[in-house]
Parts: sequence; structure tokens; C-alpha cells
Amino acid sequence: MGPAPRLQPMPSARPVHAGRLAGWERLAFALVFALMMAFVVVITISSARAHGQGGAGGPAGSPSSAARPRPRSAARPRSGAGSGSGSGGQTAGRAARAAWDHRLAVALAPVVQGRPGSLAVGVIDSSTGAAAVYGRRLRFQAASIVKPEILAALLLRARHAPAGLSNSDAGLAAQMIEASDRVAANRLWDLAGRAGGLAAADVILGLRHTTPGPGEKWGLTTTTVGDQLTLLTDLTTAKSPLSSAERAYELSLMRTVGPAQPWGVSAAAGPGGVSAIKNGWRLDGPARLWVVNSIGVVRRDGQRLLMAVLSRGQPTRAAGIAAADAAAVAAADCMTSGG
Repeated sequence: MGPAPRLQPMPSARPVHAGRLAGWERLAFALVFALMMAFVVVITISSARAHGQGGAGGPAGSPSSAARPRPRSAARPRSGAGSGSGSGGQTAGRAARAAWDHRLAVALAPVVQGRPGSLAVGVIDSSTGAAAVYGRRLRFQAASIVKPEILAALLLRARHAPAGLSNSDAGLAAQMIEASDRVAANRLWDLAGRAGGLAAADVILGLRHTTPGPGEKWGLTTTTVGDQLTLLTDLTTAKSPLSSAERAYELSLMRTVGPAQPWGVSAAAGPGGVSAIKNGWRLDGPARLWVVNSIGVVRRDGQRLLMAVLSRGQPTRAAGIAAADAAAVAAADCMTSGG
């Protein structure tokens, strides 16, 4: 056999574009590269703008700003005198209330001077909305002035009953308000849901500083003069959770209280002035001092006044009644003797 044939090396694979590119290929490559760079630039700018909108200067509707917690809005001014728009109106309202409070304090100075115990007085002129309060932060046992509150709670609850307030319950309500009957009050306190029912009604009525008494002791409910003015407002204005019929019904009972009750705020009524009132008293604690309270609506010199007088630490019931009479007259004079 002859010698084996000599193997030749395989030729190396050449790239398709080995060597110099044609002119049109170089132009196409440049265009593609330019488009890719432009796309990268656009993406970068868009991303930067998106991050900028998430900052303080971004629009409210952007996703970033929606995720950001918003600051709490400022508290809205309460309705009433001096609740104009802006801080100027609120400042003027506070100044007006402070002026009326000071005026009432001056009027009451001769009444409280030298008297034992504590006294709080509140009055609203329903025609002008002017209000004055003395002893705003003091709390008092309500005694029997809680009875109109019990009746209001019962009226709110009776709305859910098929027949509303029954005849027997209405009879008990008359005894409770007109004669200040304790047995009737006990029964209606139970029907109103006791402390829990009264607390629920107080939320609806707007009584924020009243705490119902425990168990069967409705007389140990504690309250403030401001809350009593709120209750009287609920009984006399259309902006009330009570209907016009419910308001008229309750006020009619308060206008026909028994002969032992026309004292306190009724002392401030002018000649022929009709009073819708509820008074209350009780002995408090081992010191045997008296709580003496009076709330109601009176007319004096053509004005309708909502009034509340609360006291504690009185040495006798008679002394408490005398203080309530004098305080009611001073408060009415303060409101009706001019601005």
C-alpha cells in the first residue's frame, strides 16, 4: 500500500462581515444605535419626572401623592355667635363669649359673696343667641333635674316601639315631671334603659359632660351647667334630635309643675311670664349638705331665656333655694339690661 494521504487543515470560519462594511450597512447600524440611545434617554427622563411628582411639588392626583398621608384639616368652628369664616371670626366669637361670661360673673358677685358651697349658672337669650356661663367646669349631682333628661331618652326610645309612648308611660311621665314623683321616675328610668340607655340618649342629645348614676340611683347622675343649657336648647329649637311634637309635649309638662316647685329660675320670670321648669334637691354625703338645682325656660322683658342654676354644699334646702332665686334674677338682669 502506498503512503496515507496527507490531511489538509480545515479553513477557519470567517464572520459574515469580516472586513470592511458596505456603506449602506454602516448607515443602518448608526440609525439603530441612535434610536436605542434615544429610547434610553426618554426612559431616564420619564423616571426622573415620576420621582419628582412624588415630592412636595407633585400634583394631588399622582399615585405618589395619593400614597402620602395627608395633613389633618383644621377643626371646623362650632356654630353660634362669632363662628364667622377664618380665624378672625373665631377670635371675635371667643371674645364675645368671654365678655358675656365676665358680665355674668360681675352680676353674680353679690350673690356668691359670703355664701357657702359652690354655684354654677348659665343663661341663653334664645332671640339673639347670646350666652353667658359662670362655673363652666364644675360638676354637680343632678338630683331631680335629671327627670327631663330621662323623659327625653324615653321619647327617643319610644320611636322604635309600634305604638310609641304608651298611655301608662305618659301617665308616669306626668307624675315624674309635674309632681316630681320618685316611684314614677324609678319606673321610667328602667324603661329608658337605666345608665346605659341614658348615656346612649345623651350622645344623641349632645350632653357630653353628663354621667348617668349607677344602678337605680338616677339622682346621682352628674352634670354641668353647659349640658343643662344644651338640654334646654334641645327642648326649644328646631335644630334638635327631638321632634316638634316631642318638644311640645315635654315642655307642656314642665309648665304645669306642682305648687312646691315654682322657685329657682322661675323667680326670674317677668309679670305674666310663663315658666317651663324642673327643680331638684337632695342631701349629699355624711356632712348632710344640700344639692339644690333649677333649670327651665322663662320670659322676661319680651325675651325668652334658657336658664340653669346648679349648687352644692348648701347648709339647708331653704338656703339653696334662696341662692337659686337670687342667681336666676341676677342672670336674667345681666341678659335683659342691654348689650
